[in-house]
Parts: sequence; structure tokens; C-alpha cells
Amino acid sequence: MEKLIEEFSIGLFFWQTVIFLLLIWLLKKYAWTPILKTINDREEGIKNALESAEKAREEIKSLKASNDKVLKEAKIERDNILKEASSLKKSILEEAKTEAKTEAQKIIDNANDSIKNEKEAAVSEIKKQVATLSIEIAEKLIKEKLSDDDKQMKIVKELIKDVKLK
Repeated sequence: MEKLIEEFSIGLFFWQTVIFLLLIWLLKKYAWTPILKTINDREEGIKNALESAEKAREEIKSLKASNDKVLKEAKIERDNILKEASSLKKSILEEAKTEAKTEAQKIIDNANDSIKNEKEAAVSEIKKQVATLSIEIAEKLIKEKLSDDDKQMKIVKELIKDVKLK
């Protein structure tokens, strides 16, 4: 019986080994290969996703740097425009002040000329009136004085003396 058990054990061992090897081969062919392939595919997918994420991160950094650069340039341009506007405002104000001063001076000069002309016209008019009044007074005086011939001769002689002296 021992021999039988021993033979049975060896036969059992043999068949267990064959079944085990057959099971390993079946698992390898139908289970491990698809499982490993799925694991490798998933690993590859994760690797690709990580690479894509890294590329996206780099693109974001690049875009952020680009945006910062554009923002700096825009701020510089804004500052330049503000400086130009301020400078232009100052020049326009200075020009307006100069024009206003020039215009005011013209108005003052015109007013002075007008006043001078009016003054000269008034003085001329006064001189004419004084001359007219003087002539009228002189005419009345002369009429009164020259009513007599002796007085006329005396006045004519005095006038001739005055004329010769001047």
C-alpha cells in the first residue's frame, strides 16, 4: 500500500505539476498578457497625460510671461501717452496764454491809439473853436477900434513893426 500511495503521490504530483504548468500557461496567454497590456496602456496614458499637463503648464508660464510683457508695454505706452498729453496740454496752455497776451496787447494798443486819435481830434476841435472864437472876438474888437481912421493907422503901423521884428 505504501507503494501504491507512493505511486499515487508521484502520479498526483506529476499531474498537479502538469495542471499547474498548464494553468500558468493559460493564465499567461489569456489573463496576464491582457492584464499587463491594460496596465501598460494605462501607464502610457498616465505618462501622456502627465506630459500634456507639463506642456500645458509650460504654455501657461509662457502665456503669463507674454501677458506680463504685453502689460508692461501697455503701461509704458500709457505713461508715454500721458506724458505727451501733459506736454501737449502745457504747450497749448502756453500758446493760449501767449495769444491772449498778444491779443490783449493789441486791444490795449488799439485803445491807446483810439484814445490818442480822439484826444488829437478833441484838441484839434478845441483849437478850431478857440480860433473861431478868437477871430470873432478880434473882429468885434477891431470893428470897435477901427471905427476911427487915426486908430486904424496907428494899429497898422504897430502891426508892420511886429511883422518886421519877427
